[in-house]
Amino acid sequence: MDSDNPEFPSSFDSAFTQSVDLGNRLADQDKDADLWDIADGLLAGALQYWLYSRQPCKDPRCVDCLPVSTAEGRMAELQRLMRELSEESEYYHSPNDSNVGRA
Repeated sequence: MDSDNPEFPSSFDSAFTQSVDLGNRLADQDKDADLWDIADGLLAGALQYWLYSRQPCKDPRCVDCLPVSTAEGRMAELQRLMRELSEESEYYHSPNDSNVGRA
């Protein structure tokens, strides 16, 4: 698969888009559903998969696995990634944030 070709989205783009689409479908299927519950469920599933994917290999000296070779290391990497992805989101700031100036 060629990730530079717009006809073939990258794995990241595909996973991102499908996650958002799933959240929207779940909300559309149940108009009374709590959007926060849907989002929390999606996040919980994403966290499970992320933690599963970051299990270190059996070599305790593996350079590639060093950042995630402990539970604390995995949490630090997860927090770093969450901050980065959150700050890049168009929804990071809201016009209704309590710290937004009002004129």
